[in-house]
This record gives sequence, structure tokens and C-alpha cells, in this order.
Amino acid sequence: MENLNRVVDAVSAAVFFKVPLLGTQIELIVLYLALPMLFFTIWLGFPNIRAVGHAFHILRNQPREGQAKGDVSQFAALTTALAGTIGLGNIAGVAVALTMGGPGAILWMFIIGWFAMTVKMAEVTLGLKYRIIDQWGHAHGGPMYVLKAVLAQRGWPRLGIVLGGFYAFFALFGAIPMVQVNQSFQQVSAVTGITNGWYYGIFLAFAVALVTLGGAVWLGEVSKRLTPLKVAVYLIGVCSILVLHAGAIPGALAQIWEGAWNGTAATGGAVGAFVAGMRRAVFASEAGVGSAVMAHSLARTDEPVSEGMVALLEPLLGTMIVCALGGLALVVAGTWDDGLKGIAITSAAFAAVSPSFPYILAVAVFLFAYSTLVAWGFYGLQAWGYLFGNGPRAQWAYKILYVVALPPAAVIDLGRVIDIVDSSFFLMAIPNVLALYFCAGELRRDVRGYWARVRGKG
Repeated sequence: MENLNRVVDAVSAAVFFKVPLLGTQIELIVLYLALPMLFFTIWLGFPNIRAVGHAFHILRNQPREGQAKGDVSQFAALTTALAGTIGLGNIAGVAVALTMGGPGAILWMFIIGWFAMTVKMAEVTLGLKYRIIDQWGHAHGGPMYVLKAVLAQRGWPRLGIVLGGFYAFFALFGAIPMVQVNQSFQQVSAVTGITNGWYYGIFLAFAVALVTLGGAVWLGEVSKRLTPLKVAVYLIGVCSILVLHAGAIPGALAQIWEGAWNGTAATGGAVGAFVAGMRRAVFASEAGVGSAVMAHSLARTDEPVSEGMVALLEPLLGTMIVCALGGLALVVAGTWDDGLKGIAITSAAFAAVSPSFPYILAVAVFLFAYSTLVAWGFYGLQAWGYLFGNGPRAQWAYKILYVVALPPAAVIDLGRVIDIVDSSFFLMAIPNVLALYFCAGELRRDVRGYWARVRGKG
């Protein structure tokens, strides 16, 4: 065990190696994910401005069953991806950003979320372009398939297989659901008094199994209903805080704006606000990690770029709206500066509205955790299928392993398990971002060609 701990510590230290940035230490992996956001935004002609309205148009006119290849509608694919992206990190992550960088971090989260839209569009476009349809007629996709196909075209098939396998291997560990189960149990336990984590874990495992064992179609159906519901429940609480403290909103906005450029020394100044906002926005949006590609690859469409444009709505909704409104509510409530940490900051802000509001937060936390578990179970299944095949036996083996892993997570001490999961999650970004750079030229050609076809139809 000591040897294993040393290995885990070494891997975690390497993945989250910090470099100085304007006098502040920041993880190199965060910079690695942030740079393609700026590059592809310029390279692809600012689709995070031009394509937003068109993305909603696509959702209103998406192909029906039988009109294009794919297992689920484009809206169901979007909500499945949002189910994996909008999780507890959007609740606790905003609070962490505030304690690290002060109110100014909220503005930087908003700005970085805007740049993240382009990376999300780019990686999903490639995922749809290089997805495969198996012998049972089901779609499979993800960065592993992109790397395998693209590098084979360039005469490096072995490198493509290695990098694709690298991504899939770490995706299996990155999809481990222990953190979500443990965190959701802590909040539910705090407001309900439930102390038996095994009962909670078994209940959650049963609920996840109902969807996971049902396959992609069930996943899409549940996601397109559950994702709007969980966001609505959370935003009810957030908007209640804002309405209750409406007079404090102008002052809070001023704090956020000034903090972004002239932050206090206690939170690292303006640089500290920028670093905290960038770190949490990158983590919350998952842009560059490639996880959402596996959900969008199921979409029913023959136009890869159109699904990429739908995907850019993820950071818009998850980071720029949910996180920004949640951050504003915490600044308005003032609980971020009370010495609390993490989700306790949000719980205190909800309690300021009404003693019953932490229960609303507990419901939101459960829904956020549950939908994330369902989505990441599917992501892990895609990685498993790439490594071991997509046959029925292989698929059932993974589903059973995934569900069985849930109950212990509610009661064990996570410790280094979190290090393993987090390290694996961000190791997925290394080959995925390389794939984006490999395909930069064809991405721009595909996007320009798509706009030309749209103008031709118009």
C-alpha cells in the first residue's frame, strides 16, 4: 500500500505540476487546456459569437428517427453531455473559485467559459466525423476513435492506436464515480440526518442501474428530462437569493468587476482572481478533456459540424449561465467570506433565504450527482468498448462493474482515490488536445464548408 501511495502521489504531482504565472502558481494542465481555447476561437472565426443562434436553430430542426444515422436526437445528446458536465463542480466549484480568487474570479470564469465554447465545438465536430457504427447499428465515438483514424490517415497507425488506447485507459479511471457519490451523501446527510452511507450508496446504485443497464436510448430519454429539472431546481434557489437581496446586486456586480482587475491581496489580487476563475472554468466546462464527445457521438445527424455547434451551448449554459448566476448569488449573500468552504458556502447562502432551502439544495445536489453518474457511466462504457469490444458480453461486464462500484464510495475515505480520479481525468486531455491540433486545418475547412452549405440552402 505504501508503494501504491507513492506511485499515486508521483502521478498526481506530475499531472498537477505548477508553474509560475505572473507571480502566482498554476497547474500546467490548466494552461494546456486554456491555450487551445484562445487559438481555436480565432482559427475558426469566432463561432462562439457567430454560431450561437444557429445552434438553437439546429435544435428546432433536428433530424427525426430514420432521417440520419445515430441513436438519439441532437437535443438528447446535448442534455446527456450536460448531465456529465453540469455536476457538483458547478455548485461547489464556484464557491471554491470565490474563496481562492475573490469575487473577480466569477468574471474570469464567465470569460473563459466563452472561449471554451469553441474547443467544445471543435472536439465534438471531430468526434462525429470519425465515429463508427457497429454491427448492431449503434454509434460509438470519442477522442480514441479520432486519434486512431486521423493518425492512420497520416501514416502513423501505431501511434494512433497507442494514443487512442492511452485516452481510453485513463477514461476508465476518470469515469470512476466515487467523488460524486461521496459528496452528494455528505450534503444529503447534513440536511436529513441520514448517517448510513451504505443505504444511500445502494439506493443510488439501484437508481443508476435502471438507466445504465437500459442502454443509450434510455440514457438520452432520462437526460433530456432530468438535466433541465436539476438546473431548474438549483436556479430556483439561486434566483430566490438574488430576489431577496435585489438591492445588493449592483454592489455585487461592482465587486465582481473591480475584483477582476484590482483584487485584494488576501485573494492574490487581480492575478489571483484570473487564475482561480480560469482554473474553475476549465474544470467546470471540461472543454479539451473530450468526455462530452462520447455523448454527442450518438447524435442523429449526418452533419458533424452541426453537432459541434450544438455542443458549444454546453459551456454557455453550464459555465456562463449556471456558474455565473450561482457566483453572483454567493457574492450577494456574502457567505463566501464567512470562513466556510466548498458546498457549505452555498448551503449557508440558501439557508439565508429560508431554513428549508438547504433541502432544496440537497435535492439539487442529488440530481446533479445522479445525472453525472449516469452520464459518466456511459462515457466509461465507450472507453471500455474501444479497449475490449462493443459486444453484449463486454458491455454487460462493464455495466455491472460500474454499478457495483457505487455503494462503497459513500462510506470510504476518498483520499488518494480522488488523486487517481482527478489525475486520470486530466491525463485524458493530453491526447485529445493533440488531436485538435493535428486536425486544425481540416476543422477550418469543414466549418467553412458547412457555412457555405447553410448559406446555399438559405
